[in-house]
Amino acid sequence: MKKTLVFGASLKPSRYSNLAMRRLAEKGIETVAFGMVAGKAHGIEITRNIEEFQGIHTITLYMNPRRQEPFYDQLIALGPERIIFNPGTENPEFASRLRQSGIEALEACTLVMLGTGNY
Repeated sequence: MKKTLVFGASLKPSRYSNLAMRRLAEKGIETVAFGMVAGKAHGIEITRNIEEFQGIHTITLYMNPRRQEPFYDQLIALGPERIIFNPGTENPEFASRLRQSGIEALEACTLVMLGTGNY
């Protein structure tokens, strides 16, 4: 499987981003994480430095649209093949920019995709 960036990762076990990190790791998917608070969850380092990421295939968003905006250019510059807008992160403006850059923009749920084998 290709490398996934969990964007908006949380150290809190009750958060969906945290559960997604765990499920991605359980599926053997190479996973890196960016969050507003650095730390470690499920053996995955959560960093606050986007510039250190390379070779990202998929970005799964867990940050609301208002908080995404400052990161548009950095996320596009990572050159992912797709970005998944999880429930609550839907952002037509950003999705349009992604498509113009040749990046697939999906409104979906990473957890459901993993559970159904459609990831």
